[in-house]
Amino acid sequence: MKTLTTKPHYCLLLFLSIISISYSQKTDLNVEKKIGNIIKNMTLEQKIGQACLKGTSSRSKGLSEELKNDVRKGLVGAILNLTDPNLVFEIQKIAVQESPNHIPLLFGRDVIHGYKTIFPIPLGLAASWDMDLVEKISKIAANESYSRCINWTYAPMVDIARDARWGRIAESPGEDPLLASRLGVAYVKGFQGNDPAVPGQILACAKHFAAYGAAEGGRDYNTVSMSESLLRNVYLKPFEAAAKAGAATFMSSFNDVNGVPASGNPFLLKKILREEWKYDGFVVSDWNSVTEMIPHGFATDEKDAALKSASAGLDMEMTSLSYAHHLKTLIAEKKISKKQLDEMVRNILRIKFRAGIFENPYFKDREKFSLLSADALQTAKTAASKSSVLLKNENQILPLKSNQKIAVIGPLADASREQLGTWIFDGNKEDSQTPLKALQNSFGANNVFYSAGLSHSRSLSEEGFAAAIAEAKKSDVILFFAGEEAILSGEAHSRANINLPGLQEKLIAELQKTGKPIVLVIMSGRPITLGAVLPKVNALIMAWHPGTMAGPAISDVLLGVVNPSGKLPVTWPKEVGQIPIYYNHPNTGRPADPKTFVAIQDIPIEAWQSSLGNNSHYLDAGYEPQYPFGFGLSYTTFSYENLKIEKAVLKNNNTEKLNVSAVITNTGNDTGTETVQLYIRDITGSIVRPIRELKDFVQIELKPKESKTVQFSIPVSELAFYNDKMELKTESGDFKVWIASHAENGLEGDFKVE
Repeated sequence: MKTLTTKPHYCLLLFLSIISISYSQKTDLNVEKKIGNIIKNMTLEQKIGQACLKGTSSRSKGLSEELKNDVRKGLVGAILNLTDPNLVFEIQKIAVQESPNHIPLLFGRDVIHGYKTIFPIPLGLAASWDMDLVEKISKIAANESYSRCINWTYAPMVDIARDARWGRIAESPGEDPLLASRLGVAYVKGFQGNDPAVPGQILACAKHFAAYGAAEGGRDYNTVSMSESLLRNVYLKPFEAAAKAGAATFMSSFNDVNGVPASGNPFLLKKILREEWKYDGFVVSDWNSVTEMIPHGFATDEKDAALKSASAGLDMEMTSLSYAHHLKTLIAEKKISKKQLDEMVRNILRIKFRAGIFENPYFKDREKFSLLSADALQTAKTAASKSSVLLKNENQILPLKSNQKIAVIGPLADASREQLGTWIFDGNKEDSQTPLKALQNSFGANNVFYSAGLSHSRSLSEEGFAAAIAEAKKSDVILFFAGEEAILSGEAHSRANINLPGLQEKLIAELQKTGKPIVLVIMSGRPITLGAVLPKVNALIMAWHPGTMAGPAISDVLLGVVNPSGKLPVTWPKEVGQIPIYYNHPNTGRPADPKTFVAIQDIPIEAWQSSLGNNSHYLDAGYEPQYPFGFGLSYTTFSYENLKIEKAVLKNNNTEKLNVSAVITNTGNDTGTETVQLYIRDITGSIVRPIRELKDFVQIELKPKESKTVQFSIPVSELAFYNDKMELKTESGDFKVWIASHAENGLEGDFKVE
């Protein structure tokens, strides 16, 4: 038996923080002096120019004379959506050689889950629970981007998402602050490395600051209302981790938080980010979000928007022009001080120096980094397979046998563009390898019977049903590739209903009548409600939008070449009416109880009016999700035994640690990877506490019948939370601890903090 001890998350953050701090200290004195000298020589207009991020649509190909002239005058600090190296060199040459202070430009682009090599969407990558993999993916994305003269990406998105209706859940790291924090650190590390000035690395941007994932109704750009303690205990944690890891930039969000839009919110941008976290990077707005404070009803006009954003601590304005049009006047009117503007410029120039663009404005050695390399494609394949979550496997129908005859049906089986997912401006469908092609290679073309059945996921035509059913009848098993087209998730693509769109459910029902077993593979940007579908299928794999190498990865999982190990980073609802649904919710005074739960069909006709069950539930959907957070099956099985807590009573100080262990055994016949999760509950607090909180996790690979002792060591200080006075404290009292395979099971123990 082997013993595995986890490394606490706080140690990783501390290490990264030390790297960031030491790097800053090595350069600060010298660089700050250089910045000061530059600022002294700048006119007011040139200073304002550094705070202007200009650009056009992601489809834009050229350079306007107006933009070139603005750069020549020193009126532009950065440009987005320019990916032609020749154009980048042209305008960078103007900035470096012709502008008054010779300040190079930053070139930004939305590189969210890959540049040319497209990896699974971020929500899918979160399902891998593999930080080393995420860091490697980000490094590949940085290398490819740098080769095309991009030195700044608007990623990672670290918004906590508890609502699958929200289109941008596809970009999120899921619902848990610890998992999101670790993912954010991995992304930052991959994009920036230990030094973002090294050729091949690019600047990261933590977004959207803050609480964008809590927008009402899952509707994009919407309002957020929440207590400060909830904001601090859940939604801000991943951002703080990204800041400590050295994320060069932050992006403000579109939403308002408790009535104040984020791009003009001094509580977020000054108090939290600058004063409490001591952040010294710069903050950029989201696209037009400064002037969008006018329709919010927070700013009266463009000038007022500029005043409120600059006063709140927003350093750079993306695309809208309120700073360019009004900061000079606001300074003349003494509503904004020259010192405030100088500080904004200082923040921007500091990051330009850290990025090394003064010494390397023309992307030195970019030719060393290729697109779609063999390593990148292999990593994309690994990521797609590790992100796949096996949710159902009735009678162990999976893995398939290579001699089986398979029917490949469904609108996503051979949809090279759709499998890439949202936010893939630079990915090409021609580079995609689809499930159909991969399965034909794996099983032999003669053993694969294909019919899409539906031309696309939203199709309302039954024209292809007959052909699909005919192909299905020839097979031993039906593989149905269902889900959403890429355009149905992402920004501005929220859905009120999150079932399979179009006639996919109806086609599955017709295929069930053939009597053939059905394996359902979902490709989508969010969990899908499957109430009518789940009983009709024998196996279910959530593949998300898996990216360029979706086909080979899914084929390997179906055949058992790869044993699935993905775990859900979000709670999967049964019905949309359960949303928001998340595992780490507080209890109620009447928590749901299976002993007293009354379902809608159990209510007698003309029943006496009463509070049936007397607890918190839905009559029609119950109280449980379809699948809990952290859930995911394997082709093997794992047992959890022998929970041990080193000390049942802990002192409430900075040195005491909770040390807890359990023995994990592979009880099946296949080698498998298990993500072992540690949850804690603070039974009684000064404010109500979640019923469980993820505090650590570790992945282990076990051979058949192999056992490992997994040990967790959690400092008592990690049990702290922000109370109603906004004090970060660990409170004494009783606690529960679980070592578990997901958020609703596990070995349970008790301990006390005195």
